[in-house]
Amino acid sequence: MFKQKEYWASRTGLILAMAGNAVGLGNFLRFPAQAVHNGGGAFIIPYLVSFLVMGLPLLYVEWAIGRHGGRFGHHQTTGMFYIIGGSRIWWYIGILGVFNCLAVATYYLYIESWTLAYAFYSVSGVFGEKTLEEISVFFSSYLGTVDNSIISISSAGVFFFIVTLILNVWILSRGLNKGIEVASKIGMPLLILFAVFLAVRAFTLDEGEYGAVNDAIKGLNFLWEPQFDSLTNPKIWLAAAGQVFFTLSLGMGSIHCYASYLKENHDIALNASAAGWLNEAVEVILGGSIIIPIAVAYLGVDWIQQHVGFEMGFRTMPFLFQQWGPVRGAIAGLLWFGLLFFAGITSSLAMGQPVLAFLQDAFKIQRKPSALIFGGIVLFLATPCVLFYSLGSFDEFDYWVGTFSLVLLALTESILFAWVFGMKKGWVEITRGADIVLPDIFCYILKYVTPVFLIMVFTASLIKPEGGNWASALTILRDSGSWTFAPDSVIGNLLHYGIQDTRWFINGVPTKLFITDATRLLLTIVFLIIGMSTVKIALNNDNNTVKE
Repeated sequence: MFKQKEYWASRTGLILAMAGNAVGLGNFLRFPAQAVHNGGGAFIIPYLVSFLVMGLPLLYVEWAIGRHGGRFGHHQTTGMFYIIGGSRIWWYIGILGVFNCLAVATYYLYIESWTLAYAFYSVSGVFGEKTLEEISVFFSSYLGTVDNSIISISSAGVFFFIVTLILNVWILSRGLNKGIEVASKIGMPLLILFAVFLAVRAFTLDEGEYGAVNDAIKGLNFLWEPQFDSLTNPKIWLAAAGQVFFTLSLGMGSIHCYASYLKENHDIALNASAAGWLNEAVEVILGGSIIIPIAVAYLGVDWIQQHVGFEMGFRTMPFLFQQWGPVRGAIAGLLWFGLLFFAGITSSLAMGQPVLAFLQDAFKIQRKPSALIFGGIVLFLATPCVLFYSLGSFDEFDYWVGTFSLVLLALTESILFAWVFGMKKGWVEITRGADIVLPDIFCYILKYVTPVFLIMVFTASLIKPEGGNWASALTILRDSGSWTFAPDSVIGNLLHYGIQDTRWFINGVPTKLFITDATRLLLTIVFLIIGMSTVKIALNNDNNTVKE
């Protein structure tokens, strides 16, 4: 049996690191946008159901696969999947875990750097007396997207990205205990403290106070008023399931890696449950109690429904904070962007660790050189995300890796664990050393409900009909045998549906379509390089399969 060299120093450090992996920018930026876009209270029920039948069960699966793989010296998904499945094909499927972490870290670190920059700008008084429109233009200038030039770049954006990348590499180079665990013990409590402060301020913001035109509580009413008709809307279910994936970092490969540093009989049932529910509490209670209530207090529900989005935290919140006065506004901005930075860095560290583990496991490279290699690769891959932000390179990374590939990996691992490894052995793995008694119903959910749910989510995203109207699309299919894919479906996206001009160059100048296809080619090449670099290792494992 392989002798483990690193373990988590404490349960607190483990739970905070795992929660930090899940609690990220999506909790405070993406969740409010998804909730508003999908009808507020109409979104919450499908979201919570998705967490219970897909999110929580998959957490148990990923923790179990990770701890099991760690017993045999595997700290990333290639070896873990191979041990569980006993076939080389699972080794290659496991490459998705390494690829996902690396590619998501590439563009995630760029967003993370925005939060660091805006925390600095908040305390330095940059936003001052700027209007809402001026602050929005300032953000576009920061991204380098003010004009119609091909290349999007600003010196400030590059500077803060480099600083953020160096900080991540430095923490990763310090190891599991002195680096990641320490950062999580510092970052997570501060994140929650800052979020609680802002949420309380939002709860108590009344009409007329600091120029507010509504009670902030109206924003919470919009979010929490149940709308049961959402239960029959596939669009909302798909959005809810996607948010659960994004917020819990499922299908990423990072949970597997963190769990691999557990000892053989260390609990995973209680730890996984605690980390999952902590993330949900932060997202739903705190993440839903800052942007929406404060924005509704000043701009109203109708404005929010028209303008809400991932970038709203940067284009709108600095202006709203300034309504509280220069000192209070600076403090609120520091707390807001500070909590976003801590949320971001605890997640990006979790993405970096599996890549380091891959370099260490597969190529026997020491931690510090591995951290430097990770930093160099991220810097290289982030270049198109930064330079061609306005032409969609960033969005391509987010769609194909941060959405599609995550669902694909989660679907395959649920089948691997429940049907290849076997639910009987899988349940023993999940419950061994458990500090709580998991209801037996989860055994059946894992075997039947979760895979079916994932197949439905994956199929729906693959063949989503034009307009998102499934009832109409099924009627047309029945009557005429035709199906029109939506531009944002996987197939529609892949085939460039909805794009009229399919030229790569116009007058010798690259078009957005060229950047899109070039980015997809880059991602494909990165995936193939990771796969080809481990062919020899996979073949050796075929000859030396480790059996329990």
